[in-house]
Amino acid sequence: MATNRWMERDAPKGALYDQRFEDLAASGADVHGEAALVHSYDPVSVLDAGCGTGRVAIELDRRGHHVVGVDSDPGMLEVARRKAPQLSWMEGDLADEQLALGRQFDVVVMAGNVLIFTSPGTEEKVVSNMAGHLIAGGRLIAGYSLRPGGFSVTTHDELAARAGLILEDRWSTWDRGPFDQESTYAVSVHQRAREPAIG
Repeated sequence: MATNRWMERDAPKGALYDQRFEDLAASGADVHGEAALVHSYDPVSVLDAGCGTGRVAIELDRRGHHVVGVDSDPGMLEVARRKAPQLSWMEGDLADEQLALGRQFDVVVMAGNVLIFTSPGTEEKVVSNMAGHLIAGGRLIAGYSLRPGGFSVTTHDELAARAGLILEDRWSTWDRGPFDQESTYAVSVHQRAREPAIG
């Protein structure tokens, strides 16, 4: 009987995570929906916030974008660095107000339920910090599961507004499935206001 290697208990967490997506890809599933959506906005630069083992960042790099990945898990970053040593991988907590990457980006993407995996109560800091890493007119794109009593799109919109972001688009899937009250997943695109023209 065949076993799923990603479920082996003795494998490192990053390897298990990667194997899951490799198995999905082998079954014919599209595992690059996040990168495809980000790519559709035609950004030059992308911050993959909560990048894990780099699946999204590496695909965005393959599609021609300048990508930086940041994550708080050194084990995940070790896998990412091994797979794509040419990319910039940084260890950091998205909720840390001292997180400074030294630049701003056209898009910050938070795939893989990043917003609901942050420590409870830190969501506002995360949204604010990521908004601060956007250029004027840049976009924060986040996908996460919706559960009763959990992080909601209403809360997300409120936190985004406080950070100077305006809701631009929302879907139920990364391939733009329509969003409604019955949706169990949300992909939200918030845009940072453009600087007013001078003169």
